[in-house]
Amino acid sequence: MKKRTGEILAVLDQLYGTDITCFLHAEDAGQLLIATILSAQCTDARVNLVTKELFVKYPDMQAFANADLRELEQDIRSTGFYHNKAKNIIACARMLCEKYDGQVPQTIEELTALPGVGRKTANVVRGNIFHEPSIVVDTHVKRIAGRLGFTKETDPVKVEFDLMKEIPKDHWILINLQLITFGREICKARSPLCVSCPLVGYCREEKIRREKHA
Repeated sequence: MKKRTGEILAVLDQLYGTDITCFLHAEDAGQLLIATILSAQCTDARVNLVTKELFVKYPDMQAFANADLRELEQDIRSTGFYHNKAKNIIACARMLCEKYDGQVPQTIEELTALPGVGRKTANVVRGNIFHEPSIVVDTHVKRIAGRLGFTKETDPVKVEFDLMKEIPKDHWILINLQLITFGREICKARSPLCVSCPLVGYCREEKIRREKHA
């Protein structure tokens, strides 16, 4: 691990600790899979409000597999993109019931073969449920990884692989949670709080800005 990377991780550890806590509320792999599908272009807080009742109405994968499409659309409407999400959830649940007896598989290959499941969703489940070291690239992680110079890529999969090379494996799940919190609180997309940022000295964008005004 590079000295610079180690220093950045030490700051994040000090800021946010090293406890791993999932932002989405779920009691098992199936619930987390559904919640993560719903979280696309939606806040975790909104998803948690919706799933509180959703998981009572649909207690297992068989219930989701048997769901009426129009009814499920209304159940998840407030999460946005509900037509596609409902269609994918039902198709995903049906495949899980037919192929895996309603259980969620562990490998990235099996997970990403499910309808509506990309690498981000798969890695959320693998990291939080199966405790497989995984990098989850959402908008916060992608933005901050670029600002800190961990990657020059913008494609989430390429960012993921760059971070896997840069960040030690024991920090993979943790870095997701830390950078998401850091992105929400300090390194915001439109108005980053650079003046109070503890990582400003490592920021590639800040360095470029300073050089322009030198």
